[in-house]
Amino acid sequence: MLGLGSVAAPGCSGSDQGSTGQPSGGTGAGSGEGGSGQGGDLGIGTNSSGSGFNPDEACAAQSAEATLQKRPVDVIFMIDNSGSMTQEIVSVQNNINDNFAGILQTEGVDFRVIMVARHGNAASNQSICVSMPLSGTSCSPIPNQPVNNPPIFYHYSLAIGSHNSLCRALDSFAGGVADQFGFAPGGWSEWLRPDSLKVFVELTDDGVTCSTTRLSPNVTLNDGDNEAGGITAAAQFDAALLALSPEHFGTADNRNYVFYSIVGVSDNNPPTAPYVAADPMVTTRCNTAVAPGTGYQALSRTTGGLRFPLCQVGSYNAVFQAIAEGVIAGATLACEFPVPDAPQGETIDLKSVQVQYTPSAGDPQIYDQVDGASACTAGAFYIEADTIRLCPDACAVVQADAAAKIDVLFACAANIE
Repeated sequence: MLGLGSVAAPGCSGSDQGSTGQPSGGTGAGSGEGGSGQGGDLGIGTNSSGSGFNPDEACAAQSAEATLQKRPVDVIFMIDNSGSMTQEIVSVQNNINDNFAGILQTEGVDFRVIMVARHGNAASNQSICVSMPLSGTSCSPIPNQPVNNPPIFYHYSLAIGSHNSLCRALDSFAGGVADQFGFAPGGWSEWLRPDSLKVFVELTDDGVTCSTTRLSPNVTLNDGDNEAGGITAAAQFDAALLALSPEHFGTADNRNYVFYSIVGVSDNNPPTAPYVAADPMVTTRCNTAVAPGTGYQALSRTTGGLRFPLCQVGSYNAVFQAIAEGVIAGATLACEFPVPDAPQGETIDLKSVQVQYTPSAGDPQIYDQVDGASACTAGAFYIEADTIRLCPDACAVVQADAAAKIDVLFACAANIE
């Protein structure tokens, strides 16, 4: 994301004493519990030349530097708590810290994990206890209830069956199905940040067959353990999820979530290699699975997520490392930031705004303003609701240059006596 930092204002002719505009917050991620990086305030100063105030020169050429920041990511784990999942849950517990959360932390990703699954003992009742440092407990012994660790870990304790994780996710989003300990009366959505990328990680050895209050009473998600059924079930879930909260999950044209599947697919070659979105649907299952999870696979293919064989319990280190790499890639630099505040008593001329991109190696380049997203060209941006948005080609260039510098250049509207 882009947070605006304050810089000197080179072009303002001042009165005998400099003035400073009121600071405004950057577009930093999220909630007050936060963890996400926040952009600095934007303080605009004026030069003090000792000369009288000249309205024709006021705010003639100002700039504000934009500090590039990575986008936050919220990761939602959904884990099947049915009787056949003991080994898989133990493998999750053994890898979620070192081979997932630890990697994200080392890479500086602003992440949050939300666990949607029953809390407890994996061996006796196929439940999960996530240990420190991700959570707030050692799990030795397993406490009666999970110990959240804000702002990086929250557990919504909810029993997930063999076939119903997608429906349980929808129904518990806003608290329609309560968590066991009342940690989030408004549902696990209480812990989502509006500006974060959402990443789902599904673990189950079965397929999709369930009903949800988010669909018509006569509609059941059912992947039929085949490709056509999987595509249909995935499309129904996707539509329900997007309708549930476009703010969080985006739209059909611009989804804001990625779905990873650790399901009953047969092994790839080599066995630890994931199936990527471009790979065909896998309708055969690995040796301990009940079904290939075609509905989950279709969601992964739709959203660009990876698919892994659940049966490779001894290789979950590689699975979690690969998912961590995907999350890191998703935490790209956001390509939008607010129009700076004008100096006190002034108004920015929005038509004058330009974006100057300085690559890590090379001369500064000026990005031109266009009327809107439909008018985008290479090296351009547009302004929408007081937000500067880089066009896709310009965004890709900036995201590929970790040492890039962005400045917003602007002038103020002429004073009218």
